[in-house]
Amino acid sequence: MQKETGEQGSGSAGQPAPHDPATARRIEKDAFQEGWRASASTIPAVLAWGVVSGMAMVKSGMSIFQSLGMSLLVYAGSAQFAVLPLLATGVPLLVVFFTAMIVNLRFVIFSAAVAPHFEHLPWYRRVWYGFFNGDISMAFFPQRFPPSTFGQPAGKIGYFAAICYPGWVAWQLGATIGILLASQIPESWNIGFAGTLALIAIMIPMTSSLPALAGVVVSGTVAVLALELPYRLGLLLAMVLGMSAAMLADKLLPGKEKDEGAAA
Repeated sequence: MQKETGEQGSGSAGQPAPHDPATARRIEKDAFQEGWRASASTIPAVLAWGVVSGMAMVKSGMSIFQSLGMSLLVYAGSAQFAVLPLLATGVPLLVVFFTAMIVNLRFVIFSAAVAPHFEHLPWYRRVWYGFFNGDISMAFFPQRFPPSTFGQPAGKIGYFAAICYPGWVAWQLGATIGILLASQIPESWNIGFAGTLALIAIMIPMTSSLPALAGVVVSGTVAVLALELPYRLGLLLAMVLGMSAAMLADKLLPGKEKDEGAAA
């Protein structure tokens, strides 16, 4: 079994990964700094969504301790928003569980995409990183480490940690603020809308190719048209069709056009 620092893989610059621990730690440290620089702009959006999540939990009737526990253990904003109305109306827990599972099915796809990069790790480490895997990590990690880097673990743990751990801290901080100040923050502030605007500002620069643009257009259109589907299945449908559109565009377009910016 390979070590977490990736002794048998290739370095981030395409060079063979070092065998001495000091150099391996330096590679992971450099990768962490690279990941932080790439994803730091997402922190305000995650913080804002955390505040909205905390406010929603308290206003749905949950106690402060229940809300804090849900934020720490669940760590899935879309699932939390989906099940809060169900918990407030006292529906059976099986229905609540099923709803959360349906809403979070996209994480199965996320895990399948990232898992080959960490297959050299023991199962409990994979479970640990899987807990933090989410929308932000999938926005950055596959771009930095495409499938061609399977079997080259050097730098991946550091980069993944940099785009996941700060986001988790920002989410918990925002949720705690929302929980404790739910009655003091007026809804007219539209914090949730501010978080959406921040996410859009992050997404636009990342839509830098025609396949990416195709995925964004298709997923956005489907999400709007399928808004009324139960259990927020429209979110899952939008994600699957958007990814399919991006993959189809990537396959059909000539190589030169794939690399051109969407503005071109």
